[in-house]
Amino acid sequence: MVRFSPNSLPSVYKFFSARFIPVRAAGTANIRAMNSATAPEAAPASELGSGHQPAGRGRILAWAAWDWGSAAFNAVMTTFVFTVYLTSKAFGGEDEASAVLGTALAIAGAAIAVLAPVTGQRSDAGGRRKLWLGVNTAAVALLTGLCFFVFPRPEFLLLGVTLIALGNIFFEFAGVNYNAMLAQISTPANIGKISGFGWASGYLGGIVALLIVLQLFVQPSIEWFGASTQDSLNIRLVAVFSALWLLVFAIPVMVAVPEVPTARQDKLGFFASYGLLARRIKAIYRTSPHTIYFLLASAIFRDGLAAVFTFGGVIAAGTFGFDLKQVIFFAIFGNVVAAVGALVGGLLDDRAGPKAVIIGSLAGLLVAGTALLILGNGTYSFFGISWSGSMTFWVFGLFLCLFVGPAQSSSRAYLARLAPSGETGELFGLYATTGRAVSFLAPALFTLCITIATPLVAPGQAQRWGIVGIMVVLLAGLLVLLPVKAPGKTDIAVVPSR
Repeated sequence: MVRFSPNSLPSVYKFFSARFIPVRAAGTANIRAMNSATAPEAAPASELGSGHQPAGRGRILAWAAWDWGSAAFNAVMTTFVFTVYLTSKAFGGEDEASAVLGTALAIAGAAIAVLAPVTGQRSDAGGRRKLWLGVNTAAVALLTGLCFFVFPRPEFLLLGVTLIALGNIFFEFAGVNYNAMLAQISTPANIGKISGFGWASGYLGGIVALLIVLQLFVQPSIEWFGASTQDSLNIRLVAVFSALWLLVFAIPVMVAVPEVPTARQDKLGFFASYGLLARRIKAIYRTSPHTIYFLLASAIFRDGLAAVFTFGGVIAAGTFGFDLKQVIFFAIFGNVVAAVGALVGGLLDDRAGPKAVIIGSLAGLLVAGTALLILGNGTYSFFGISWSGSMTFWVFGLFLCLFVGPAQSSSRAYLARLAPSGETGELFGLYATTGRAVSFLAPALFTLCITIATPLVAPGQAQRWGIVGIMVVLLAGLLVLLPVKAPGKTDIAVVPSR
């Protein structure tokens, strides 16, 4: 088992930077309209191909550090620790608390879908992408830290879910600006590699943060005041730790990555921004329709990718009989495998293109999912070797993790290649909006398949058929993606400035 500690972080980054981060080049020629094969001088340029100097290793490490730190909010607060605390009996019962949390997160998702494109648009127009990354990250850290005051009593449930929901909103806003920065620190030759490195940093950062939380707070290996369970002090201190973790690893990108030079534009009113957004969406569809097609396709398959992690632990416990300790161990190994997949996928992205990587990853996910569905928790004998249900989940579950990373990483790199110069934030805002718009698909189909299977199979066997729902979403995303042109064959959109 690979072990990480805070003292090992520099060596981890040094190891990966030596292999996956390009050395600063002496200079590059101005690349105009890299995606047009007909009239390169006349076509508009993407931000990626706008001729900026390649970023050095330090700047790329600084950018990826934000991904590393953000895992404290994703993995610790919203997935494994704090939301589990909020839905415990201390807050009035699992069912009631879960319903309140689900409602709050649904409202947050709607707010993100409505507001994300405009927040990206306004940060692009003002040339303050980094500033708003810092503001939104600080807001997430503050809201996370305030979770310390959520005591284990029912009257604090509303406070807790409100803080988590608001944190999700500001986290998505920060993510829009962070993803847009990818185009300014990479070139057409290395964007896949850098995007993969960022995703891998997030996966590994989540592992390290979880291990620290487990060792110091949840199952402390040493006696100290933070280990006290009185009034759930140990869990509430996890919120403080997560806030500090996020802030510390957000500092490098704020120091090392500059703002994008841009001509300041007159301020546009909030509601007028939506009029401009509508005009730009029409212009993108008219001048680069395959950009819109990719947004739609990626929204579908990204929902399936999210479901792999959302329901992976549920299936491990309910179908394959894993206990909590086994689920946590699988989560750790799964994140390591996903990080490796993101790194390898990034290298392939720069050589074969993001579309090929995404298609290959989705195909791999469908094969692994089919194996889990067919084999289930049964015990088999192959050539005299016993094969248990636990072995089935470890092998094919890790294969699922292996293919999730490249699909996520290449999806981000795909869109960055298509972003018109100066409009990357707005396009990634649409990326967030389309993702939120279909985020009900995989959970709904997962539930529907279980409901249909329940009266048809033996008790305890229906949950496995929920895998079909996830696979349907992944297959739908793959089929919608197939006719979409690769970035190298797609024109950069021409959008109005006002």
